[in-house]
Amino acid sequence: MKINELFGIEYPVIQGGMANIATGEFAAEISNAGAMGIIGSGGMDADTLRKHIRKAKSLTNKPFGVNLMLMNPDTENMAKVISEERVPLVTTGAGNPSVYVKKWKDAGTKVFPVVSSVALARRLARLGIDGLIAEGCESGGHVGELTTMVLVPQVADAVQALGIPVVAAGGIATGRQLAAAFILGASGVQIGTAFLLSEECPIHESYKNAVVKAKDNGTIVTGRITGHPVRALKNPLSREYVREESRGADPMVLERIMLGALRRAVFDGDVKRGSLMAGQVSGMIGDIRPARMILEQLMREYEEIRTKGI
Repeated sequence: MKINELFGIEYPVIQGGMANIATGEFAAEISNAGAMGIIGSGGMDADTLRKHIRKAKSLTNKPFGVNLMLMNPDTENMAKVISEERVPLVTTGAGNPSVYVKKWKDAGTKVFPVVSSVALARRLARLGIDGLIAEGCESGGHVGELTTMVLVPQVADAVQALGIPVVAAGGIATGRQLAAAFILGASGVQIGTAFLLSEECPIHESYKNAVVKAKDNGTIVTGRITGHPVRALKNPLSREYVREESRGADPMVLERIMLGALRRAVFDGDVKRGSLMAGQVSGMIGDIRPARMILEQLMREYEEIRTKGI
């Protein structure tokens, strides 16, 4: 079953839960465009999350979800808000959601953890979850080590007998990549970077323009040595971080380099000292358009491929 059939939405596409970017308003815009909008709760507390959920409810009658990073200090309260508000979908990362799964499912919320390895997928599959998001290292933000091409088919095979749908994430922005995801065993895709260039996305125009200008090798991963890898566009900040990291800089020095960097990019448009999180697919996208047009082109390209039988 494709993701759009499972949730009763138009397209088999889930929007990435990008912290400081994926607001309640933005999630509603993506849902109204035909995909599954997601509120990125990173940087929020429970009260703030509730406000964003209610904002989304006021702007759309379509399903939307919440991405919950389980390392958030207010996770327990935020998990409670998600069940109280009966959000249709929750995607999780940075931890094990086992203690919250029953409460969410009792509230009618479907649970789709994000995984970067087959071992984690197998472990989470035993929790009674509704699906998995297999995210390859091509994606923007926090990344694992395996590519989407390698990770998705292995995760799909690992949970196939349980009937758990798998969503492919990382490096997906075109109909060709959507077709590839389906061939690899996915039931849908998660898209983040391509939606950065939607007119509805609330990031600063300078951030958008940096993504537009990005080339095929325009991203870099910081934090590999320290164990917290994050993919972003190359700029003076990310290059400085990698340089200091390779020299063995103290973790506190590295933390100071990145302190407030994402907010500087999103809200101030600081393309030199901001963390411009984006995936490797940045080099394949170059136009700022309405989200609906992004989705329509994605599906049009896919249908052309499917019709040709490629």
